[in-house]
Amino acid sequence: MTSVKKGIIMGMANKFSIACGISESLKDNGADLIFLVQTEYFKEKISEMAKNFSNNEIFVCDVIQDGAIEKTFDEIFEKFGPIDFIVHSIAFSDKNELQGKYLNTSRANFLNTMNISCYSFTEVCKNAQKIMPNGGSVLCLTYYGSEKVVPNYNVMAIAKAALESSVRYLANDLGEFGIRVNAISAGPIKTLAASGVGEFSKILEYDRNRSPLKRNVTQKDIADACVFLLSNMSAGITGEIIHVDCGCNTIGVNF
Repeated sequence: MTSVKKGIIMGMANKFSIACGISESLKDNGADLIFLVQTEYFKEKISEMAKNFSNNEIFVCDVIQDGAIEKTFDEIFEKFGPIDFIVHSIAFSDKNELQGKYLNTSRANFLNTMNISCYSFTEVCKNAQKIMPNGGSVLCLTYYGSEKVVPNYNVMAIAKAALESSVRYLANDLGEFGIRVNAISAGPIKTLAASGVGEFSKILEYDRNRSPLKRNVTQKDIADACVFLLSNMSAGITGEIIHVDCGCNTIGVNF
């Protein structure tokens, strides 16, 4: 991974999170990592895990607060200099609304879900220019529920669809600065966030049974694909939604 040296991981919550798997694969490929978490609670929660990585600096950045991303990125640039990559692994919605029918989504949760899960990525990319003067790669995480109806995914699916559209527009906006923008569409995997989706175990079973590889995607599958997109090996790829799901893109209303 010759061109990827130093980067930011946003959203690592515990050892089961996709962000943790990505961090492990990046470490194995020689990258230095800087972590961003939403609150002091999460900073304390991952402090021991972070010691396993080079730099292991943790910054608190509440992405819903105006100016928080800009302020944090300025601090990182001042301390560490130019950054090569950013991984955005942030999404949130009220788990009580990730069940039943989408039409019952409240206005407050719709706006909050879009703000955290989609707009925060736009703001990350906007501020990436300052800390990536030599170009780089920005990556976010999405899910196939943005394209097909997945039971109980509800408003999160709408946020992911908006996120994927944002990837294409942001790639176009940042291309002239040598910054690539892509997304990984990961198959269902057990994470803290996934636990909020109703009947998630059934989604895992459905996906596993219909996959050509006859298994669910793993944390490492996703992480290794992310390393590729963050490295110079994918220098000609931007504005893409890359599916990593063991070949199973069949979940729909017939679940």
